[in-house]
Amino acid sequence: MYKINKDIENFISFRKILHQNPELSGAELETKERIRNFIARFNPDEILEVGKTGLIFRFDGKENGQSILIRAELDALPIQEINDFEYKSNKPGISHKCGHDGHMTILARLAWLLSKNPPNKGKVYLLFQPAEENGMGAKEVYQDIEFQKLSIDAVVALHNLPGFPLHQICIKEAAFTPAVTSVIIKYTGKTSHAAEPELGLNPAAAMAELIQKSLALSIPHVEKDNFYLVTPVYMNMGEQSYGVSAGYGEVHLTVRAWDNQLLQEQTEQLEQSAKNIAAQHQLQIELQRTQEFQANLNDKQMVGLIKQASKNLNLDIYNLKTPMKWGEDFGLFTEHFKGCMFGLGAGVELPALHNPDYDFPDELIETGSNIFEEIIKLFLNEK
Repeated sequence: MYKINKDIENFISFRKILHQNPELSGAELETKERIRNFIARFNPDEILEVGKTGLIFRFDGKENGQSILIRAELDALPIQEINDFEYKSNKPGISHKCGHDGHMTILARLAWLLSKNPPNKGKVYLLFQPAEENGMGAKEVYQDIEFQKLSIDAVVALHNLPGFPLHQICIKEAAFTPAVTSVIIKYTGKTSHAAEPELGLNPAAAMAELIQKSLALSIPHVEKDNFYLVTPVYMNMGEQSYGVSAGYGEVHLTVRAWDNQLLQEQTEQLEQSAKNIAAQHQLQIELQRTQEFQANLNDKQMVGLIKQASKNLNLDIYNLKTPMKWGEDFGLFTEHFKGCMFGLGAGVELPALHNPDYDFPDELIETGSNIFEEIIKLFLNEK
């Protein structure tokens, strides 16, 4: 049974309020105001609005020094929750099934810790980032003129990891999560009578060929450096009009690789194959990419610093042998700044991320905020 420390009860209650009121990517307006109102009481030195719904809270040290940014995510998922506890989602079809409610609460408690014990020197930026789930939020924040004004020396984020022991720190150098993008292929032909398909241009054969050739490009072995996974996620063709041979169809694929360049090269090959198939079947083609995530590339020095912070707090460390397979848009920040993303074990028996019965473990609020505080102390005082 988890023993609740007196100072954390308020944060657990806040986490449950966030859980009960989820908002989808880009629509986190109420969440933004809840975060602003809750953290404002801890007297940050500045509150910045970034992106459409993002916030940054700045906490200054006593002297000038380096700066570090810690990130949490605001958005929930379009998933119907099946839990029946009293704080379950009050929005049909929307719920916090990735633990962003917990990540936000970790940073809220970190703000409280920083208000009690400001760093000796430097600056700390706490970023509450919108729209992580669709890959748009990091880009939106990074391109914001207010963000571009900031001088940032390092960036750090965590993600809770079901399937790993509670409180375990899961980390690795280089890629922590893959580069991911989704490719939409649209084929336009010509309808005809279903009795006379030869008088039209039906995309069915082309779509079937595309799926087969795309899957043949997959190298699904996670232990290989050239890992490249193609996953069909959606198909649509024609209408439910049984006298009409279809004249339009589309295929949606999600692709991922450990390396940004490999993803680009392999996906270009996939797109060229789609074009060749279109030409062979006399179809028009339209190609589109969406929901793009850069690989999270962990800096060696930052990995070492996080391991030291973990040791200082007597937390178990697990060195991941392969990256996690899901995309994370924090990769845009590690592309531009020295940074690291690590995992925080959420329990071996906890339902997986994006499962309808998942719920963030409140035990991690204290652990997550404490390790962030230790990381900040080590980084800002290292020089």
